[in-house]
Amino acid sequence: MNVCEQCGYHLKISSSERIEVSIDPGTWEPMDEDMISVDPIGFHSEEARYKDRIDSYQRKTGLTEAVQTGIGQLNGIPVAIGVMDFQFMGGSMGCVVGEKITRLIEYATNQFRPLIIVCASGGARMQEGSLSLMQMAKISSALYDYQSNKKLLYVSILTSPTTGGVTARFGMLGDIIIAEPNSYIAFAGKRVIEQTLNKTVPEGSQAAEYLFQKGLFDLIVPRNLLKSVLSELFKLHAFFPLNFKSIK
Repeated sequence: MNVCEQCGYHLKISSSERIEVSIDPGTWEPMDEDMISVDPIGFHSEEARYKDRIDSYQRKTGLTEAVQTGIGQLNGIPVAIGVMDFQFMGGSMGCVVGEKITRLIEYATNQFRPLIIVCASGGARMQEGSLSLMQMAKISSALYDYQSNKKLLYVSILTSPTTGGVTARFGMLGDIIIAEPNSYIAFAGKRVIEQTLNKTVPEGSQAAEYLFQKGLFDLIVPRNLLKSVLSELFKLHAFFPLNFKSIK
């Protein structure tokens, strides 16, 4: 699980590895794998065209985009899950990431499934301009229907790093919000704050343990316990394994 056996430090983990340790073997069914980013605003820098960067990250990671979405079982409980991958352009949220997460939420709403989104992101993708910012509103709207109208359960999992537009929207909209130990969680990063405000950000003030003390989320759960904790939370909210037999 990429956790140090000596000190408990949580190393970064890819979205595929996360799915492997979270979802029961043989139950994972990906969604919208063929959805690929285009270049909606014709963005290119001196280093490379946006489309070339997308192609490069696809070859490097084996992924089509910065999030994997799908359905599966977690200790026998059917769930809908989205897992962001920081290795793909810093987990940045462009139109495809927003659309895939929105479709996942809509599927979970229609099928009455509990929803998990694992966050790992630098925020909105600047190469898609204001279109990337619109994804925050689109996802939030889908979540409103899921949570407020259908009264279903959304668990947000904050991993390192979770920043920017993801923190500003669906990362903090979970009915239950869980962070991994020592995760870096912020809206603006330390360097951006210090350069903008000309003030020093106290060391450790954007770490999960400090933010937990301030009430920013509900739990800090080590990676090796997360699957069992999620399972108990879902059963507490009346989502049961497929082989569950009620006691009469």
